[in-house]
Amino acid sequence: MDLGIKGRKAIVCASSRGLGRGCAMALAEAGCDLVVNGRDEKVLSATANEIRDRFGVDVTEVAADVSSAEGQKALLAACPTPDILINNNGGPPPKPFGQIDRAAILAGVEQNMITPIELIRAVIDGMAERGFGRIVNITSLSVYQPIPGLDVSSGARAGLTAFLAGVARTVASKNVTINNILPGKFDTDRIRATLKFGAEKAGISEDEQKKRIGGTVPAGRLGTAEEFGQACAFLCSAQAGYIVGQNLILDGGFFNSAF
Repeated sequence: MDLGIKGRKAIVCASSRGLGRGCAMALAEAGCDLVVNGRDEKVLSATANEIRDRFGVDVTEVAADVSSAEGQKALLAACPTPDILINNNGGPPPKPFGQIDRAAILAGVEQNMITPIELIRAVIDGMAERGFGRIVNITSLSVYQPIPGLDVSSGARAGLTAFLAGVARTVASKNVTINNILPGKFDTDRIRATLKFGAEKAGISEDEQKKRIGGTVPAGRLGTAEEFGQACAFLCSAQAGYIVGQNLILDGGFFNSAF
């Protein structure tokens, strides 16, 4: 399917690995030129080179912490007029509620709520003026279904969801969409930290915990970054202009609800 975004410019935050990398790959396959981002220069360079080799698109590397003012400035300098923005950032590590202090809460809110809002504010007016924009925020299934130990991350991402619900409606008439993808259990570095946390609590090995978790998913497995990226790319497509302010759950059926 031609997504109608060949030649579009995309900023994909935290895209050197994991779900962000999956999104960058899928957008490159659709013909987008990219700004990719990560903190580890070596890993970022390897990802950027693979994208160039596989898809022949322009790729700019920005090694920076997207949560910092300097990191955001570098991203926007590399691509001042993006057509697509994928907001993604690592969340706080799993931690029992009793061990969470004020500093941890503020850091989580900065990473997973304030940072994407700041980036959206920087690009949304230009998108509206040009008559095309696609903004996708990678949040979490924990917005709907709490995950013990991820309280700070869940709260910050839920706050982002509520904050942007109204904003999304103000720019839809300009062909600018804001949507969220809520990943469930995907085979990424992030879930491996959660698996370790759960394994320690249960007194079992990480491999056993991974089997347990995969067995709780109706699809019978963890998700892949590749299939996540393809769903993200569709939300960024020319055909997705009527999808506004939605939360797309990608979880293999784990969230048990009819609505």
